[in-house]
Amino acid sequence: MQVLPTSVESGISKKKKKKRKKHTIQEEGVPADGKTETTPVQDGYKKLEAGRFRFLNEQLYTMTGGEALEYFRQDPNAFRCYHNGFAEQVKKWPTHPLDVIIRWLKAKQNQLVVYDLGCGDAKIAAAVGDIHKVRSFDLVAVNDMVTECDMAHLPVEDSVADIVVFCLSLMGTNITDYIKEARRVLKMGGVLKIAEVVSRFVNVKLFCSAVCKLGFVSTEKKQLTDYFTLMEFRKIEKVENKRPFGLKLKPCVYKKR
Repeated sequence: MQVLPTSVESGISKKKKKKRKKHTIQEEGVPADGKTETTPVQDGYKKLEAGRFRFLNEQLYTMTGGEALEYFRQDPNAFRCYHNGFAEQVKKWPTHPLDVIIRWLKAKQNQLVVYDLGCGDAKIAAAVGDIHKVRSFDLVAVNDMVTECDMAHLPVEDSVADIVVFCLSLMGTNITDYIKEARRVLKMGGVLKIAEVVSRFVNVKLFCSAVCKLGFVSTEKKQLTDYFTLMEFRKIEKVENKRPFGLKLKPCVYKKR
């Protein structure tokens, strides 16, 4: 499941509000630019879907992964709504950190075992599945490439992955459990990639330090744009603290429009 960086959407939408398109009707019901106009019913449906998406996006920050899994099992349409809403927001972004990670994986010469946690529709598997052995995990399987599970309890053995990816997917109240599970499935020296929205961090340095105390060393940290941060860690033997302070992220509050 991927997190919505609302600051991206709001920053772009403000620019769009300045320009309002004028439609000249050439024929009844046919706009001059050839685009299909929506009916009031369709507009109303979109607003309802957007409202539910905002609600789900906010709710997911107040649940553990296990609670979210049960929620979507009871209401499969809720995940469909969230997934579609997220896809609509991605179209408005100037860049997507997932594309950066995919390019990085394509540059790897040797075949690697990659776990994509909170994968959505498994874009990493679709992009590099012919190069690497990719397994995709999320709360709901939207296609046959995705394994349905709680990210704190992956149905795999210890020390099997070369790379674990969290791309905009660290949601919920038990982020520490997700990082610990990523470490469990990584081989010694394996890479943990985390891409997140800049505004979610209370203190980036403190967050990185907390991840390291769980048995990692920080190898890279860079800001991709004004909105996204990409971090890289490697698994090491020593675990300093199983419940480190600072491993928290602020929720993305989606404003009604």
